Amino acid sequence: MLTDYHVHLRPDGAGTPAADYFTAANVERYRAAADERGIAELGCSEHVYRFRQALDVWQHPFWRENAADDLDEYVDFARAQGLKVGVEADFVPGREDRMAALLDGREWDYVIGSVHFVGDEAVDHPDWDIWATRSADPEKVWKRYFEWLGEAARSGLFDVLAHPDLVKVWGSDRPRPDGDLRRFYELAIEGIAEAGVAVEVSTAGLRKPVGERYPAPPFLAMCLEAGCPVALSSDAHLPEHVGFEYASTVEWLADQGVRELCVFERRARRLEPIG
Repeated sequence: MLTDYHVHLRPDGAGTPAADYFTAANVERYRAAADERGIAELGCSEHVYRFRQALDVWQHPFWRENAADDLDEYVDFARAQGLKVGVEADFVPGREDRMAALLDGREWDYVIGSVHFVGDEAVDHPDWDIWATRSADPEKVWKRYFEWLGEAARSGLFDVLAHPDLVKVWGSDRPRPDGDLRRFYELAIEGIAEAGVAVEVSTAGLRKPVGERYPAPPFLAMCLEAGCPVALSSDAHLPEHVGFEYASTVEWLADQGVRELCVFERRARRLEPIG
């Protein structure tokens, strides 16, 4: 079985209202792309910050700019379209109870957790670029990012950790710490292992400046050694992104000894052979 759970039905940014993208016709474009690539399980996981209810969790200006839609209408739409229903929810330290309240009571098949912001700045958004701040020491940024990734796992809020080394997204375009990066991965791996959360292998990095999958091979090896299951996703924001570079990635996973993928339903996880 192949899955693609980390899928957005619309691009990021302004001018992409729900009314234009949460349509049966648009879902059919995504489903056709999934069928073409042999993907049996297709789910959507819109960014939580695009929903008004997210402002009960965090009032960051970026969230206020984007929180235009209703979360329950999205859940109902995705369920009616026969998609697996997920959401990509940011880990915001100190606001775990608020995020739990938002997630509780809604019928998710899975919740994807991500770390995009370290403090008020983002590791992957040019308008909130942490690397543009004068205090952006790569050692400190990477250390904080992976500490928070481990805390995200421990929070118990999430079924999958998305693009788990997203901090590398800019590649050589931004500073990177010197030496063996496993010292940073170690900051997260204990929390990931304790929680038993699934780790996303994402092909999205192959479309980004870094030009490699998430997570990096040494980080994936540490996750596998800790017994973490794998979820495979593309982080698609367009139909043509669905299943992006899956053929090469399935071979790559086989080389790492990965034979099974996570499948989710109503937040229950099982493993299925890759096929």
